[in-house]
Amino acid sequence: MGAVQVRDGFVELYGTEPEGVWSAPGRVNLIGEHTDYNDGFVMPFALPHTAVAAVSRRADGVLRLHSADVEGGVVALRVDDLAPESDRNWTAYPAGVVWALREAGHAVTGADIHLSSTVPAGAGLSSSAALEVVIALALNDLYELGLQRWQLARLCQRAENVYVGAPTGIMDQTASACCEEGHALFLDTRDLSQKQIPFDLAAEGMRLLVVDTQVKHSHSEGEYGKRRAGCERGAALLGVDALRDVPYGDLDAALARLGDDEEAVRLVRHVVTEDERVEKVVSLLESGDTRAIGPVLVAGHASLRDDFRISCPELDLVVDTALASGALGARMTGGGFGGSAIVLAEASDVDTVTKAVTEAFAAAGFTTPRVFEAVPGAGARRLS
Repeated sequence: MGAVQVRDGFVELYGTEPEGVWSAPGRVNLIGEHTDYNDGFVMPFALPHTAVAAVSRRADGVLRLHSADVEGGVVALRVDDLAPESDRNWTAYPAGVVWALREAGHAVTGADIHLSSTVPAGAGLSSSAALEVVIALALNDLYELGLQRWQLARLCQRAENVYVGAPTGIMDQTASACCEEGHALFLDTRDLSQKQIPFDLAAEGMRLLVVDTQVKHSHSEGEYGKRRAGCERGAALLGVDALRDVPYGDLDAALARLGDDEEAVRLVRHVVTEDERVEKVVSLLESGDTRAIGPVLVAGHASLRDDFRISCPELDLVVDTALASGALGARMTGGGFGGSAIVLAEASDVDTVTKAVTEAFAAAGFTTPRVFEAVPGAGARRLS
């Protein structure tokens, strides 16, 4: 749904024109999975799929929320009553942003909000971050808060961690807020330094497909939190602040120090090798050797499947089938336990790969996957 429809929906709901319309994209992560909460490296890019919000300020402490994508009417809340983990509905994401802004000392006195999103929910493409960032950007503009994009991302992460109760890292919100069209974002999640890496596959005769397995996941349901806690335990056992601080060249020695702690060995090995894979992909893209990132993606999937243990039969089937059909590389992307995989392929092989994956899912009795091309889009912005 575009800016005009969302604006019109706002007028219909609230009987007045909104003060503006904003959008924020979902993201797909090219490489760097479960490294962000370990102070490591990630490399997402923005999708053309966006959350769009029409917003106006209110001065009476009331927050009114409505989504064109969810059954039900306008939800009215009082900003003074917003409290962490008090809401288990979609409204927790926009309300959490208002709460986080106010907690940080910003005088947000209410808002009327109408939303619509084309980011597939539960597909590992950051539909929640898109919702958070679009609200944060709108309120930053309307209330003239003067916050930088990285600061908005931090506040949105706090909203998701504390208000929603999902222990996510900083990548999703930063990607939605800061990505640039035609680029992947090389982000150091420790100091939030960023580098925009040109990523124009079409110019080189390639495509990146997203395969949404239609297997829904929820980060709040424990497994994500267990992996995060396990990584923190591994860092503590090794005497470092975060697994980012274990050099790739010292990995064998570090794993030996963990002895027979099999879980810690697996988690540490994934994070340290994944950081190395991100740096390798950056190097290959910067040197113009784009096709060579394919095997790095495949190695990332094997690590997520075998060491981090967050894949599932549907994700493995996408990867195995795509590679058998001539794809250059493939891996699961996102938090895991469902969601999406990405496939790097020659443009001439896209139809073959898509058909093979779809047929493999049918043969396995799985729900038909949704396959679409991912082209690096723009980050969050004001539309009108």
